[in-house]
Amino acid sequence: MILVPLTLLWRDVAGVTELTRMLGREGFLWCRPTTVSQQAMSQRFLTFPAELFERVFENLLPTLRDAWCNRNKRPLPESIQFSLTKFSRIWIIDGSTLEALFCKLKSLEDVPKGQLAGKMATVIDLMTRLPVEIWFQENPKASDTKLEENILQLVTAKTLLLLDRGFYHFSFWLQLIEKEIHFITRLKKGAAIKIEEVFTSSFSLRDSLIRLGSGTEKTPFITLRLIEVRSGKTWHSYLTSVLDPHVLPPYVVADLYRRRWRIEDAFNTVKRLLGLSYLWTGSINGIKLQIWGTWLFYAVLVDLGDAVADELSLPFDSISLEMIYRGMYHFYAAHHKGKATDPVKYFAAPENKDLGIVKKQRKPNVKLIIAPFPEKQRGSDQFFFKAISETPLTPAMQA
Repeated sequence: MILVPLTLLWRDVAGVTELTRMLGREGFLWCRPTTVSQQAMSQRFLTFPAELFERVFENLLPTLRDAWCNRNKRPLPESIQFSLTKFSRIWIIDGSTLEALFCKLKSLEDVPKGQLAGKMATVIDLMTRLPVEIWFQENPKASDTKLEENILQLVTAKTLLLLDRGFYHFSFWLQLIEKEIHFITRLKKGAAIKIEEVFTSSFSLRDSLIRLGSGTEKTPFITLRLIEVRSGKTWHSYLTSVLDPHVLPPYVVADLYRRRWRIEDAFNTVKRLLGLSYLWTGSINGIKLQIWGTWLFYAVLVDLGDAVADELSLPFDSISLEMIYRGMYHFYAAHHKGKATDPVKYFAAPENKDLGIVKKQRKPNVKLIIAPFPEKQRGSDQFFFKAISETPLTPAMQA
């Protein structure tokens, strides 16, 4: 049953009918051909406990983390490398609504189609890019604040969280700070702030200690740091609970939050590339089965991508997970012809450059300014923005 969803994902199988046919004719990966009825296959999706997939996922993650640590001798991005001298880990947390249901099983023909299937939330480790935890809620309209208790139970001291504005809740922030957990997020438009101290003020950078809140139970007073960085005519505002610029310099804060987009990349991969936007079944158990199977596949794909990057002595960002996913078909064909046995060696081989595994090289990155109180020097602010502008911004990122 582990091989069923993995085969659905990597072979992009259209439905249960074709899946049953494949199992009978060629088998799944290391599973030999087995004859079963389509009804039996459909029933498995309805009844096979999704919790077993969750356990496999949780048991696999430590092995993948160890593999990353053993192979990774390449330097991390400067902002991550600096921050890990102050924090034990940097995690990104966000939620995503699952798409409308499109039932593929005959046993679910009477289930209404078009309804949203729920909401999942994910924790991604910014250093390894591997998922840390997955949560599922049946209510697709559930607020991100419903996950606060889960986060407080999961996260430990000396963790730095990158949060979007869905977690804009002062009481939650205070609970994090009390547990020695810090965060970076964005300031909401129209927020009433009181500046208490100015660390840096220049043409393109403002770094200040501020107070937010009204003193009520819902919005208690909270002291945070506000970093404002100018790009062209636009100011980008970041909030952090790290009050000392020596611990997190202003440009490091901005660069780290820019990397929060990595979790959006993960959602895009699992939903669009791996098909989680098209659900196999309308049953809650079946949805969970697909969620855990897809994230399990994603974790293995990230591990494979990092292994290829290590083989080529390149940073992980230089590798296209999409092209590795699409290139698996070519490795599969070469393996059956006896021409390849190791997918890492296969994807890293010079003769397979045409698979597009390595992204086209952009302009070289410019060194990030790591200083708690950046001196106002000619072109220093533009120097930083040249560095972070290498990643094109989508309309959603600009918002």
